[in-house]
Amino acid sequence: MSRTRSRSDSIREDEELRLPRAPGLFRRFWARHPVVTDVLITGICLLLSVGSAGVVNAATPEPDMTEALRPLLVVLVILGCASLLMRRRTPIVPFTAAVLLELVFLITMRDGGTPLILFAAYALAVYGSTRAAWTGYGISVGAVAVIAVPLLVVGAVTLQTAGNAVLNCVILGLIGTLVGVNVGGRKRYVAAIIDRSRQLLVERDQQAQLAAAAERARIAREMHDIVSHSLTVIVALSEGAAATPDREQARAAAASAAETARGALTEMRSMLGVLRDHDSPLPLAPMEPTPPHDTVEAAQRAGFPATLAVSGSADVSPAVAHAIGRVVQEGVTNAMRHAPTATMIAVRVAYSPETVTIEVVNDGVSGPIGTGGFGVRGLAERATHVNGTIESAPDGGGRWVLRAEFPSSGTSSPAPSSSTEENA
Repeated sequence: MSRTRSRSDSIREDEELRLPRAPGLFRRFWARHPVVTDVLITGICLLLSVGSAGVVNAATPEPDMTEALRPLLVVLVILGCASLLMRRRTPIVPFTAAVLLELVFLITMRDGGTPLILFAAYALAVYGSTRAAWTGYGISVGAVAVIAVPLLVVGAVTLQTAGNAVLNCVILGLIGTLVGVNVGGRKRYVAAIIDRSRQLLVERDQQAQLAAAAERARIAREMHDIVSHSLTVIVALSEGAAATPDREQARAAAASAAETARGALTEMRSMLGVLRDHDSPLPLAPMEPTPPHDTVEAAQRAGFPATLAVSGSADVSPAVAHAIGRVVQEGVTNAMRHAPTATMIAVRVAYSPETVTIEVVNDGVSGPIGTGGFGVRGLAERATHVNGTIESAPDGGGRWVLRAEFPSSGTSSPAPSSSTEENA
């Protein structure tokens, strides 16, 4: 069994810009069949024009010569009307042909005229531009008048012939230009609206992609901070429990590892709550990060010589408090992971009315410095978010310093940040 419409086709159709149907049965027909429309207009113009090639003014001074030119005039009329088939692509061609045909009719003293100028002026306004239409109208009237007046003065044409030529160009050209300017202006206005709507659809999709990318980066940072720190503490506690012969110490280490794991699960559930639907009972925002005091205590329970020194007031914005917790967590985790023989992990948090300074210093760093991690990179992104700075670099003698400075409100002017990424 074959399917006439696939699901992908339906999706693409829904994504397309939907437009209302054109009003009127005839207007929809002309819009769907442009070739038929052009052929019909050309035929009408030809029927109204070909007879004028044989209308000769009785006062012509050379009737025999005029009679001889009649077949040539019929050919020129046919070619001029046939140029209307090009009105959509190059509207200047039928307009030029119309003006030249008017001049030929004037010189050969044809009083019938041709409506070609009407259709050509309309096409120039609709498929060209308003400026081109009015410019062409002025040029056509001026050209016919400039030729008609000298011919009338020298007696080459009669007043009736000159007047008919000028009035035909003025009246029919003006009607075609006015109607074409109105229709063409509306057409270009609608096209501009449609183009703008398409641009808005593209911008909407781009904004959605940027928002999705930003959310993925945020989730990646949170996942890294939660998993990296918790697993590092659990590994250290598990190794300590396995190495000690004291059952009480091993039991305490195992209990601390379980508590750390439960805390990580709770925090991860809270962080992933933003991915659930609106009926989810989970909160829509992640929990606050682990306070620096809890991070240091977890490192101490794992057997690391971690210390915490806090000075000043802790009155900061929630965004800055979140960044402080993550900086301390990342610094202590990196020290536990990459400096297992460290004799000190010193954490200092200094609050002031304008800024907050965080330093995590540890020794025991040895071996090459990795650059493929994402921990300090994520901290640099957090620092940029609160308009702060962060630096992570060796300090000589196996020491490593992670230093960050944030404005207390998180709204100060942005400052450049530098980071040397430890393999976190």
